Amino acid sequence: MVVIPKPNKKSYDSLKVFKPIVLLNTVSKLIEKVIGECFQFNMASNDFIHPSQLSGLKFKSTIDTGVALTHIIQTGWVKNLSTSTLAFNIAQFFPSLNYWLLSLIMNKVGFDNWIISFFMNYLMDRKTNYYWNNFMSPIFNVNVGVGQGSTLLPILSTLYLLPFIYILEKHLKNLKIPISVISFVDDGLFISQSKSFDILNSCLYCSYSILTNLLKKIGLVVEHSKTEIFHFNRSHSIFNPPPLDLSLLGGNILRPNGTWKYLGFIFDRKLTFHQYVNFYANKSISTIKCMKIIGNSDHSINPSQKRLLYRLYILYIALYGF
Repeated sequence: MVVIPKPNKKSYDSLKVFKPIVLLNTVSKLIEKVIGECFQFNMASNDFIHPSQLSGLKFKSTIDTGVALTHIIQTGWVKNLSTSTLAFNIAQFFPSLNYWLLSLIMNKVGFDNWIISFFMNYLMDRKTNYYWNNFMSPIFNVNVGVGQGSTLLPILSTLYLLPFIYILEKHLKNLKIPISVISFVDDGLFISQSKSFDILNSCLYCSYSILTNLLKKIGLVVEHSKTEIFHFNRSHSIFNPPPLDLSLLGGNILRPNGTWKYLGFIFDRKLTFHQYVNFYANKSISTIKCMKIIGNSDHSINPSQKRLLYRLYILYIALYGF
């Protein structure tokens, strides 16, 4: 494992701003990818994947999530309902996957014993060492976790959280809490709709409490510092919803900002997308200006090559989520 710094951090004086990346030889990566593709195909074709699990899977993308969220918000406005969202993140999710629990889930889902045995032989009793600049550590046993960068990571993570999503939904349904759940690899989103922000905060608080308790039972915890709340409302008057106090659950007192950056989108409470359009327009223009760097005073790329670059790269930036 090579330890590398995460980009665009203000300081690098704590371990959280670094991440270990697994380096395998090319043949190993190809074998992992083949296994991951077959594994995901079998799970999807047999409806093992929960409908709310959207990230890291075939035919599902962040754009689909943004469209679905926008549709839910606008549908609520037709019924004169405001929409509140609570985004949460699971701390150290990838290094915390328990192999024994993963084998039980695979057995419960109904996979053949030889498939379960293969994965357990592949994952258990592994060893690794860490490279950090010129430093190389001794060899350590790796008894939990899936290496970040592995092509098996998305599908194994999805499978690992599969029973958790069903149990969470069952608890919310039994308590009659009107909450929708969208799950990604290591984070998720609660969505609630009501005419009262006090009711919305109450629903989000109860859901967050159930979430933290259920995660503890499978050895995971919520990273409270990354929890965010945002409200969508078309009111023309002064908008000042009450804060959501999660201090009793180990979290913070949450107050929404003017905009919410999520999955590459920039939402505002009225869904005007003004800041979103400005951001990607400016990013596209600055990228076009950088194309001048390709070349020198003697020769440069020709117009046909510029057009090709524009269509292959610039348009994807300008039209993201369009």
